[in-house]
Amino acid sequence: MEGLTSIRSRFGPKETMDRLEAEIRAHGMKVFARIDHTAGAAEVGLKLAPTELIVFGNARGGTPLMQSVQSVGIDLPLKALIWEDASGTTWLSYNEPSWIAQRHGVANADRVVGKMAAALGAIARTAASFNRS
Repeated sequence: MEGLTSIRSRFGPKETMDRLEAEIRAHGMKVFARIDHTAGAAEVGLKLAPTELIVFGNARGGTPLMQSVQSVGIDLPLKALIWEDASGTTWLSYNEPSWIAQRHGVANADRVVGKMAAALGAIARTAASFNRS
């Protein structure tokens, strides 16, 4: 899927999400919400494999993009989805910052987008693997 990165996790959904949240906080970012889609489905009598979204960010990173093109605010703060596929594999997925900038036509954003992408990639890889960055 264009603009979406998915990383296979070595952990189950809950542990992956907990690790992801810890890494986000360790990088000085704020966690705004965790949304448990599976629990929401269960509340209306439906089944959904483990699926949880985390919303997070840092105003220092996102604000310059929104100053350039305010519509970027629909894609910020950043989000990551932890989900389990039909075979029981856990995945961590997120929108690539470069895709977000391209989607909104943000010019001259390479430096900001590069920093955002590097941080997000490092956070995701650490959360999904046994190795620490």
